[in-house]
Amino acid sequence: QVHLVESGGGMVRPGDSLRLSCAPSGSTFSDGRSFSDYNVGWFRQVPGKEREFVAAINWNGYNSYVDSSVNGRFFISRDNANNIVYLQMNNVKPEDTAVYYCAADSNWGRIVAGMNEYWGQGTQVSVST
Repeated sequence: QVHLVESGGGMVRPGDSLRLSCAPSGSTFSDGRSFSDYNVGWFRQVPGKEREFVAAINWNGYNSYVDSSVNGRFFISRDNANNIVYLQMNNVKPEDTAVYYCAADSNWGRIVAGMNEYWGQGTQVSVST
């Protein structure tokens, strides 16, 4: 079973930049496809609140979407040669504090809806003074 692993979280101050990474623990999914064949999304969740969509990128990296709440500050990209998807977080704000999850799905619509086939365990991002 392929698992996604997030990394790069930590404690930062408002205005700082941070880059999160998402990578698979294995190279082959149950359908025989590789990580580079999957659409990938980033989500975040605050304790006591529902998980929310942040950004997504399609399988070949040619199309992406960033939620309006972070548009202009956050950027999603991927390096399929190395099986990594990034979330670049610039000018972070206290309200960005959350556990950030990455998810993969062969269907673009399911990524945006959060109905993903594969999820990571999450990485904590804490923004405070």
